[in-house]
Amino acid sequence: MVKTTMSLYESIPLIPNIFHLTYIENPGAAFGLLANQRVFFIVITTIILLAVIYFYKQLKGPHLLLRIALGMVVGGALGNLVDRVRMGTVTDFFDFRIWPVFNIADSAIVLGMIYISYQLLFRGEEF
Repeated sequence: MVKTTMSLYESIPLIPNIFHLTYIENPGAAFGLLANQRVFFIVITTIILLAVIYFYKQLKGPHLLLRIALGMVVGGALGNLVDRVRMGTVTDFFDFRIWPVFNIADSAIVLGMIYISYQLLFRGEEF
């Protein structure tokens, strides 16, 4: 919806100076790192997706929250991968003014990885 209703770099303040919708096309990773390395990101994302899916299949027991977190990482990575394959960039739009602009897929990846990291660091013996 952002792409069809906003111009590139347009910013709409929802809470002025705190939260804006800002339309950008990101050719790199988080914070624009490694810009224009499309093939690199496609290969790395594919490898990470395969590793996460493998880990998911190795889980024993229900681990509902961990499975949801893994699903968030896979879903977010797939969303960004589709953008990158189709257009060469990822569309970002959440702008909290004190942080680089990001998207829903980025949020899913980060939240999922926070939970996975917690589980691996503090509860790893339960896998």
